[in-house]
Amino acid sequence: MDGSRTRLAKAVGVGAGSFALFGVVTGLLPNPLYVRMVPRTGLDYLFLALTAGFLAVYTFQRTPTAQDSDATATAGAALGFLAFGCPICNAVLLALFSSSALMTYFDPLRPVLGAASVVLFAGLLYVRSQRSCETCADPEPERPSRERLGGIDDER
Repeated sequence: MDGSRTRLAKAVGVGAGSFALFGVVTGLLPNPLYVRMVPRTGLDYLFLALTAGFLAVYTFQRTPTAQDSDATATAGAALGFLAFGCPICNAVLLALFSSSALMTYFDPLRPVLGAASVVLFAGLLYVRSQRSCETCADPEPERPSRERLGGIDDER
């Protein structure tokens, strides 16, 4: 039971931390460090909350032995970030394209990217929830055998 509480605390921390971090660096949470150059919309806040929530649930479901779907979670988080981020404030996109091209072609696609992020995360979480308990549960800690202890009896 203690492992479940630890996983829950970790998941809540990841969700709140990602919401705060992504919100600050995209300017959705007003701060003196960053000024958003594109107006905030309700969809931006929706995709921010969904991305942070999905990261929290993914963290709760994730175990140290089952790390096979990290790439899908990373892709979902990246698509979510592009969906609620400021298109002309993103230095990587701005280096690749002009600001007018980003506002003309990329900005209208942000809701589609957000929907793709939600679909990726929802599909990932659904598949992970359908796994058997042997592959999704925390592994039991191994009890050392007598051979590894050098024949010492651990009941003394």
